[in-house]
Amino acid sequence: MNVDQALASSERIWEQEIVPALERYIRIPNKSPAFDPDWVKSGHMEQAVQLIADWCRAQATHLPGLTVEVVRLKTADGKDRTPVIYMEVPGTRGDDTVLLYGHLDKQPEMTGWRDGLTPWTPVREGDKLYGRGGADDGYSAFASLSALRLLKEQGVPHARCAIVIEACEESGSYDLPAYIEALAPRIGKPSLVVCLDSGCANYEQLWMTTSLRGMIAGNLRVDILTEGVHSGDATGVVASSMRIMRMLLSRVEDEATGHIKVQALHTEIPEGRRQQAKAAAQTMGDELFSKFPWVEGANPVTTDGEELVLNRTWRPALALTGVEGVPGLASAGNVLRPFTTWKLSMRIPPRVDPKAAAKALKETLEKDPPYGAKVSFDGDKASVGWDAPPLASWLSNAVENASKTCFGKPAMAMGEGGTIPFMGMLGERFPEAQFLITGLLGPGSNAHGPNEFLHIPTGKKLTAAVASVVADHFKR
Repeated sequence: MNVDQALASSERIWEQEIVPALERYIRIPNKSPAFDPDWVKSGHMEQAVQLIADWCRAQATHLPGLTVEVVRLKTADGKDRTPVIYMEVPGTRGDDTVLLYGHLDKQPEMTGWRDGLTPWTPVREGDKLYGRGGADDGYSAFASLSALRLLKEQGVPHARCAIVIEACEESGSYDLPAYIEALAPRIGKPSLVVCLDSGCANYEQLWMTTSLRGMIAGNLRVDILTEGVHSGDATGVVASSMRIMRMLLSRVEDEATGHIKVQALHTEIPEGRRQQAKAAAQTMGDELFSKFPWVEGANPVTTDGEELVLNRTWRPALALTGVEGVPGLASAGNVLRPFTTWKLSMRIPPRVDPKAAAKALKETLEKDPPYGAKVSFDGDKASVGWDAPPLASWLSNAVENASKTCFGKPAMAMGEGGTIPFMGMLGERFPEAQFLITGLLGPGSNAHGPNEFLHIPTGKKLTAAVASVVADHFKR
């Protein structure tokens, strides 16, 4: 592949076609079903599906033989599953397959967007396109087909390509197993999987994700009274639900260090992953923590770069993401509240069984409740992590070549702290496949949070890099 020509074409396609499409996509509040239970009636998901499917169908003029289908399945009780866009592009010869993956559902709005920005209004400022879902990961369908366009323009051969774009990744991909089962005969047996839903530690080189954490999410509720009572009358007699909550969480997490005490949530870190963490830390330097929007005077848990990388990739960690039972400040009377509920998000390392981990977490929280309180942990998500198989020499060389030619710097590899349930599913179903997991979620891009943006120049280079790897896959 002529890289200069591919980069020039990618520049043109992104500016003339992809960015305008992404701007339309950002305007659609197609929140994942976990955040929009009435998604069928609201119609936002359908609008996003049709926008992307229509854009992809128009690529048939550049990709002869392209097929685009919106696949719709139902549950056993007749309810609609979130749709999947399934596409195929014929290969030059043979029955080898490359599978490309992305998703089109979005996280909710989140507060804290700066003046001039909102989650559903696209705003371009220089190299950045602000708005919810552009980098996570509405661009994936556009970039996947565009990468194949770059090869077609130059007559570069490639394997048959299947593309899956799902619509409930941000809800744990609960519908995806049914689609993978239904589409398995059509997908075939891919020898390479390309996923564009991950991140990059900088915007200067191609980053390859080698592992992903899993996640356990659920609601921890503590009830101590049947109704609120005067705090002057009850405090000192009735333990507050908040204090009981703190006692329970101390069973799980050391509040001084963040260390998770439940052994079932840990795994041994492979030496190879430790070496990758060390190399990534040396490359990133202070960017490991300086990229976050700290308040003045705040510090990371440590300044040891290798430990920070391992903390966010191979160790469990707990976050509180939501609260119920707590009134707003304007209506916070002097009342001892009857209950407190916290939404807990526990990231778990690769190789940890999420069901076993969820069971251990539930038992730890619910056993012997303090003061006889009613304690319940209701898990609503248990997603498996993923650890990449040993890297084939051809893919190692292909990624290095793509990074050097498209970005001008060597490729880097690192685990990511997020969860992509699809990778665990595919790793189990296709144990012989090789994986290129990458993406545009770099420093400051702030996926899921306020001021999320997509770094457009990196998108252009990444599209050409994917084309380069797919070309090298064919001639391996």
